[in-house]
Amino acid sequence: MENVILVDKQDNVIGSMEKLEVHQKGLLHRAFSILVFNTKGDLLLQKRSVNKYHSGGLWSNACCSHPTLDESMADATRKRLKHEMGIDIQPEFAFKFTYKCELDRGLVEHEFDHVFTSVFNGAPFINKTEVEDWKFVNIKTLLNDLKNRPEEYTSWFKLILNHPQFMIT
Repeated sequence: MENVILVDKQDNVIGSMEKLEVHQKGLLHRAFSILVFNTKGDLLLQKRSVNKYHSGGLWSNACCSHPTLDESMADATRKRLKHEMGIDIQPEFAFKFTYKCELDRGLVEHEFDHVFTSVFNGAPFINKTEVEDWKFVNIKTLLNDLKNRPEEYTSWFKLILNHPQFMIT
């Protein structure tokens, strides 16, 4: 596994550590989440591969990951979106926030999350080692489903959807 960037509460770099160890210890680290909309305003979701080391088989935003020490956030977001979903576009920064939540397998997600958005029409070309399935969903339909079946979605995605800045994006 790769290293992730450890940060303080102001997102200043304080070091790096192996990704799984960071999630075992629940340390604050830099991450990004990408929301992809089509021109109708529907949101692209991915169903995480059941083989992921956490949150496998759950629906989430189009892409999320961690930048490395030697890459810009712009490079990291574009590279990862292309890797996971086969979409080659440059997402734009929307907002950032921190959160901490318990995951499956005894892991803890504690992230300083930079949320990006982009617009894409068409079908993604998913990387089957990362993504099991995908769909575009109407926001009202998604929020209703989230109320009725919250266990079907990743913890960070639920936090993003409930964030006060989400509807501004």
